[in-house]
Amino acid sequence: MKKYCFLFFTLLFPLIVSAQDTIEERTEGMQKYEGFFNFWWDQDTGKIWLEIDKFEEEFIYVNSLAAGVGSNDIGLDRSQLGDTRIVFFRKTGPKILMIQPNYGYRASSGVELEQKSVNEAFASSVIFGFEAEIAEDDRVLVDATDFLMQDAHGVASRLRDNNQGNYSVDRSRSAIHLPGTFNFPKNSEFETMLTFTGSGAGRWLRSVTPTPGAVTVRQHHSFVELPDDGYEPREFDPRSGFFAISYQDYSTPIGERLTKRYAVRHRLEKKNPDAEVSEAVEPIVFYLDNGTPEPVRTALLEGGAWWNQAFEAAGYRDAFQIRMLPDDAHPLDIRYNVINWVHRSTRGWSYGSSVVDPRTGEIIKGNVLLGSLRVRQDYMIAEGLLAPYEEGRDPDPQMLEMALNRIRQLSAHEIGHTLGITHNFASSVNNLASVMDYPHPRATVQPDGSLSLENAYGNAIGEWDKRAVIWGYQDFPEGTNEEEALNQIIEGTADMDLLFISDEAARPQSGLHPDAHLWEYGDDAVSQLNLIMDIRSSALNRFGERNIRQDRMMAELEDVLVPVYLYHRYQTEATVKLIGGVDYTYQKRGDNQHGPRIVDGGRQLQALDALLRTLDPDELALPESILDIIPPRPMGLSATRENFRGYTSPALDPVAMAETAAELTASLIFNPNRAARLALQSARNPDYPGLETVLHRVTDSTILSDPASGYSGTIQRAIDTAVLRNLIRLAANDRSAPDVASGTHLFLDELRESLASRAENAADTAWKGHYMMELQMIERFQSDPGSISIPPAPYTPPGSPIGSVQPDNLHLHCSF
Repeated sequence: MKKYCFLFFTLLFPLIVSAQDTIEERTEGMQKYEGFFNFWWDQDTGKIWLEIDKFEEEFIYVNSLAAGVGSNDIGLDRSQLGDTRIVFFRKTGPKILMIQPNYGYRASSGVELEQKSVNEAFASSVIFGFEAEIAEDDRVLVDATDFLMQDAHGVASRLRDNNQGNYSVDRSRSAIHLPGTFNFPKNSEFETMLTFTGSGAGRWLRSVTPTPGAVTVRQHHSFVELPDDGYEPREFDPRSGFFAISYQDYSTPIGERLTKRYAVRHRLEKKNPDAEVSEAVEPIVFYLDNGTPEPVRTALLEGGAWWNQAFEAAGYRDAFQIRMLPDDAHPLDIRYNVINWVHRSTRGWSYGSSVVDPRTGEIIKGNVLLGSLRVRQDYMIAEGLLAPYEEGRDPDPQMLEMALNRIRQLSAHEIGHTLGITHNFASSVNNLASVMDYPHPRATVQPDGSLSLENAYGNAIGEWDKRAVIWGYQDFPEGTNEEEALNQIIEGTADMDLLFISDEAARPQSGLHPDAHLWEYGDDAVSQLNLIMDIRSSALNRFGERNIRQDRMMAELEDVLVPVYLYHRYQTEATVKLIGGVDYTYQKRGDNQHGPRIVDGGRQLQALDALLRTLDPDELALPESILDIIPPRPMGLSATRENFRGYTSPALDPVAMAETAAELTASLIFNPNRAARLALQSARNPDYPGLETVLHRVTDSTILSDPASGYSGTIQRAIDTAVLRNLIRLAANDRSAPDVASGTHLFLDELRESLASRAENAADTAWKGHYMMELQMIERFQSDPGSISIPPAPYTPPGSPIGSVQPDNLHLHCSF
């Protein structure tokens, strides 16, 4: 019996000793990182041991992507921010829970029971559960490795959702990344190298990974101390041009607005609020990625520095600064606002995002991602417009200057988002009043027919940008009625005729504002479209071997040709918004801004006439001289998504190009929302053009126009096909308004009769066949509208950013 007792005690003894270990004893020999949360690196096991000494104390947890996948389409970029959460640790027996409270629903009254009732009404989220290894007084040691090695950024789900394969973390090929792991008094930073293995890799993923079955990225985790309570939230005003955080406040008195909104902005205070001009207590400093090459580096620094002009207008001296990121700094360190120079396999959007305190709207970190291929795209646009290689080798210095000026704009624009400022797409009508617009390069036609890109882009902050910063960052003297003062700033901006219209009104398909557009310039969209068409015509007439360098393959001319041929696409999107358009402001009751006004009927018809030029065969027919110099692509120089695709592959197809261009215009004109507005405005006032008027004008200029012969006739038939395709789509759209559906059906019946007559009487066999095909398209739709199959349009090369549309959320702002 004694022997058994001794054996039992011997087996139990190691457990008793282990249970009595202190944190210091347990971590002896490990590398210690002291800071916000102390932690240790265990070289032998490859683990991170975290000391938790703050329970029920909230802090910010941010996950991000330190090294990405490199595909714009997939959208997993280097230095990309992920979720920002407020969390706290709670000890429950041996478990330590990381809990995210629900800040979307609150009671701000300060009454404990009111707060308790709201907290219990809405779910919170347990982000992770840890097991206590050592518990010592108010300190606990946990193994944080599993937490850090999880796919916090959602890489696997992003790949799956984009049809790029089914992947999961392979722990055998993943590890803590010590170079990105460090600790400071107010933030603890961790980084891991994660390898995702799986199958079914999609084309995008295969194009950017050396072994598609193993995708290795780095994920970063930040634990950050909450800001102190010295920040003063600023109540959001939709007229201000700022983003906002929002929440439901259930302690709000009945009759007042339940949803509270506060502007998203940095903390900025004057050293002397009573002074007209003062230095800041703590300036806003941005750091440029030290991997950015020249001459882009200098251009980004210069463009970003423009914002100091706006802060000077708000009464600050040197309150906004931009510097190079120190060589020993990590771009995802929460202490740095960073402008990241990000490489991808294809061009795409740039972003301005922020780490924001969800309680108050205070920006803690600004994070800009600039796509490095954008500058090359602008350079190629300049090649297409200028035909600069007279001798074949020496580039025109205008091209580089134009591209760098664009980069200056890009830097200022994205930093603007990280200052809390949204898009303002009405900049053009106010003499380029904002860098928060999407600018189009301004070109001018010279007397000899050549083009100039001098002053292609603006070179300073805009007047509206200054007014936005004044509203968002003005530090008022003590005793000022801030609500009244802020309202006076906004009304003063309106008195200066500085218009603010953001995303929802400017998008070409859904927008209707006549003065808010993407990628255009000039204060008159109608005359500007005609000018753009003149510039396009000039560039195409001069297009030839001078558009590429001496050592390039002639097939590469197609790359330069695409943006020139579709040069009018953005101005077309702008001009079409006048048709059925409504001029309005973000009006507040009792302010000095006007209510909604339908665009003048005469101006709408002028816009339609300008748009019909983009459906003119003479405009869309590619000069035959270009067809004679661009051969099919050789082996090793495959076509990309930036190129046209057509019916004559592998030869360049001018008919498919014309149909593609016509498709852009026709799809915009026959948009269901626009058609509904046309029907409504003419019903309210017959002096405005109605849907029937637009249908007749478009088809009279295309499908029912006099048939041309030869090459022009071929182009004309392609345009007619695009117009009819979109007309039938409008009639078939189940979201079309009743008057639109019935009116379009009736119009198609009348058009069918005209086409039947033309098919019967046509002498030209090409036109006879064309009319019969169009007639059959209408008849098939009329006989069975629910199963109509319309021949698709040819592939359209991507356009913006001047790509494809990427997701927007509150603090991730897509830009040019």
